[in-house]
Amino acid sequence: MHGAAVVVGVGESAYYPRGGARESEFQLACIAIRNAVADAGLTMRDVDGLASYMDRNEPVRLSAALGLGDLHFTGQTFGGGGNGAAAAVTLADAAITAGYATPVVVYRALAQGQFHRYGQAARPRRAAGAAAYTAPYGLLSPAQICAMQTMRFMHEHGITQDSLAEIALTCYEHAQRNPRAIRFGKPLTREAYHASRWIAEPFHLYDCCPENDGAAAIVVTTPERARDLRSTPVSIVAAAHGLAHRDGAAAFSEPGFPTAHHRQVGEQLWKRAGAKPADVQVAQFYENFTGPVLMAIAEMGFCAPRELNDFVADGNLRWPNGGLPINTSGGNLGEAYIHGFGNVVEAVRQVRGESTCQVADVELSLSVSGPGFAPGSAVLFGRA
Repeated sequence: MHGAAVVVGVGESAYYPRGGARESEFQLACIAIRNAVADAGLTMRDVDGLASYMDRNEPVRLSAALGLGDLHFTGQTFGGGGNGAAAAVTLADAAITAGYATPVVVYRALAQGQFHRYGQAARPRRAAGAAAYTAPYGLLSPAQICAMQTMRFMHEHGITQDSLAEIALTCYEHAQRNPRAIRFGKPLTREAYHASRWIAEPFHLYDCCPENDGAAAIVVTTPERARDLRSTPVSIVAAAHGLAHRDGAAAFSEPGFPTAHHRQVGEQLWKRAGAKPADVQVAQFYENFTGPVLMAIAEMGFCAPRELNDFVADGNLRWPNGGLPINTSGGNLGEAYIHGFGNVVEAVRQVRGESTCQVADVELSLSVSGPGFAPGSAVLFGRA
C-alpha cells in the first residue's frame, strides 16, 4: 500500500428513492462504471479488473455489455452487508500491487425497488445459520439486530439519545448542500427527529437509512499509469479488512459484545498507515443506523466510548467548523443508501477537493464500512 495503487476515477448513477429508478439494477451498475471510467480519462477497453461485494451484477455480463477488455482479475468479498465496501477496495489494491491487473473498477449497484427491501423483515419458514438463534424469537431485520447492539452499548457507556440524533442531524445538514442527495431540500430538525416514530428502540425513523436505487464506482490503477491521465490521483494509503477471534459469532455470543467489529480493523489500519486518528481531517462512517456509527468512532480510536457524548456534541461532526466532519455528502442517511459505496466515493472526492462540503487542506480521508456486521473494513485515502 502507501500509494502503490491510486484512485483515478469516480462515478455514480443518479440516486433514486426505492422504486424510483427508470433503469434496472444492472443498467445502474453500467452507468456508474461508465461514468467512473470516463472521469479517469480511460476507455472501456482499458479496464481489465472488476471487484465488488454482495453484488448481483457479475463480471461476465458487465464485461460483455460494457465492451471491456480481457479481464485479468475479478473478486468479491465475504460478508453480508456494507461491511464489504472498503474491503472491495482492498481487493483492487491487492490486484494492482501484485501486478494482476490495471486498472480495476470497484463498484456496487443496489435497486431495492427491483429486488429485496433491506428494511422489510422476512418471515422464514425455516431458519439456518445465525438466523436459527434469532428468527424464531422475532429478531428478523437489520434494524432490530443493530438496536440490540446499540441499546447495550448505550447502557454500558451512558450514551444519550441526543448523541444518536447528532449523527442523523449531521448527515441531513450536509445533504442540504449536495444536489445529488435524496434528502436535498429536506432538512431535519432535532424536534422532528425526537418526534418521529420508533422503528426498533433506540432507533427512531431518522436513525435508519432510506431504501434507495443507484450505483457508484471507482477506478484504481498504478501511479505510473495515473501520470498519463487527466484526473487527480488519490492514494490508497492503507486499508484493513478482517475480524478478531469469534467476532460476529451467532446469537450475540462474541466475546467483545457489543461491538462494531472494528477494534482490530482500526489497530491494523493505523499501524499500516503510520498514522493516528488525530491525523485525519475528514471521515465517512457507514450508517445503516446511527448507533453503530458511535461504536465505530470509538473503536477506530477517535475517542473512548465514555467520551462519545462530548465528542459528537456542539457541531464537532459538522462542516465547516467541526473538528472531525463526517459523512460530508450526506452519507447513507442523507445522500443515498448504495450499501455504503457512496461513502467511498465521497472520501476520494474530499482528497480531490471536489466535495459539496469540502474540508480545507485534506491530507487523509477515511472511509469506515459497515460497523455492526463482521468482518469489518476501512480504507484511508490521501494525496498522491
